Amino acid sequence: MEYQDLRDWIQKVEAMGELRTLQGTHWDLEIGAITDVAHHTEDSPAILFDDIVGYPSGRRILSNVMKSIGRLGLTLRMPTDLKKMEFVAAMRDRLHSHNPVAPIKVDSGPVMENVRTGKDVNIFDFPAPKWHELDGGRYIGTGCVTITRDPDEGWVNLGTYRVMIQNEDTVGLYISPGKHGRIHREKYFSRGKPMQVAIALGQDPLLFLGSCTELPFAMSEYDWVGGWKGKPIDVIETEFSGLPIPAHAEIVIEGECRPDIRMNEGPFGEFTGYYASAVREEPVVKIRSIFYRNDPIMFGYPPTKPPSESSFFFAFYRSALLWDELEKAGVPDVRAVWCHPAGASRMLTIVGIRQRYPGHARQAGLLASQGHANAYLGRFTVVVDDDIDTTDLQEVIWAMTTRCDPETDLEILRRCWSGPLDPIIPQGKKGFNSRVVVDACRPYEWMKDFPAVVGLSPAQKEEVLKKWGAKIFNKKI
Repeated sequence: MEYQDLRDWIQKVEAMGELRTLQGTHWDLEIGAITDVAHHTEDSPAILFDDIVGYPSGRRILSNVMKSIGRLGLTLRMPTDLKKMEFVAAMRDRLHSHNPVAPIKVDSGPVMENVRTGKDVNIFDFPAPKWHELDGGRYIGTGCVTITRDPDEGWVNLGTYRVMIQNEDTVGLYISPGKHGRIHREKYFSRGKPMQVAIALGQDPLLFLGSCTELPFAMSEYDWVGGWKGKPIDVIETEFSGLPIPAHAEIVIEGECRPDIRMNEGPFGEFTGYYASAVREEPVVKIRSIFYRNDPIMFGYPPTKPPSESSFFFAFYRSALLWDELEKAGVPDVRAVWCHPAGASRMLTIVGIRQRYPGHARQAGLLASQGHANAYLGRFTVVVDDDIDTTDLQEVIWAMTTRCDPETDLEILRRCWSGPLDPIIPQGKKGFNSRVVVDACRPYEWMKDFPAVVGLSPAQKEEVLKKWGAKIFNKKI
């Protein structure tokens, strides 16, 4: 199904039966609490908050946006009824045929229905939630898209970074080390210059997904999203910053980061499920302009304890990317890859292989632990035989407890890429971590003599369910 913008997407999700609208909720913790419950509930709907306490009707927030394969399929122009590994395979196919399409400049668009500048700027006019109880403030930017330009090469980056309200015309902008937006900012600051910034607070969900993905340095997410959609994204170059902003966005703020202005930021509940970063001074954006549609919709995407909405999407995307990386590195017979949502799609990766030679399992595990798709903040990589469902944690744990001898089947890697949000790394030592590769495959040298598995074959299970499943479970199987 095709859709034009966020509003069109919402209409289609409602037609699918996957949208709920709530009136009268409060921005102070209540919206965050409802979203948290939805994140941790299977097959939960997208939630549109309206008539938010203290704000006029029409100033809305959309959360739990893509916590279903149906909504992911709609967003990515893919089937909406696939199983997990089928969706990963379909995503790999799309990635293989993807060709970037550059954005197209337009003179105006819906985002320009309202324009505020100078003294008319007040970010509190929009219902930014306090998402978690221990957060240091109201975070208006969680499902946002931050737009910056490289000062040397001129390419435009879109990234999702956290944005905390400081006052009426100032927001914090925290960007983790190594992220492309952080590299841009460091280049400007090293020269004593401010960086122009634009932040979209509601946009096409696919543009948001593009801003979250790990793309090669110097590839613009506008181009990536345009290639996925098969047509260019309409952008408007603003007068103050000259940055291209999405013409169909709901809200865009623009301003500048200056190297001489910092304010306390945080803490904030992050995707690891912890407040892993303390309060500290971070750069801010002094807002010069706000553009917004009539009755604007903000995009809420707060991280929380996994599995969450964030880890749900990235489980599919990173799995597809990592699978490709393993094959390109020469690892044969990879049958499945699953960056498990329980590990925030970064800290627990399961790779299924059909063993072909001595060391095959160890090779797959070591390469998977360092693949570009999930090298950042990695922790555990588990390699299993192809009779194990990598998406079923019960089966993975069974393989680990019966096919892994800790003395010989664990490899520990040290001084790997971590970051400030890693909860197990103490302050002062952030940046590096260790990780373990678990070989949970049958030992290759006596694989044929390994004890046989008790249970049904997939064909037998399917036959039983087809014949008796409806009567046993009182529903169609």
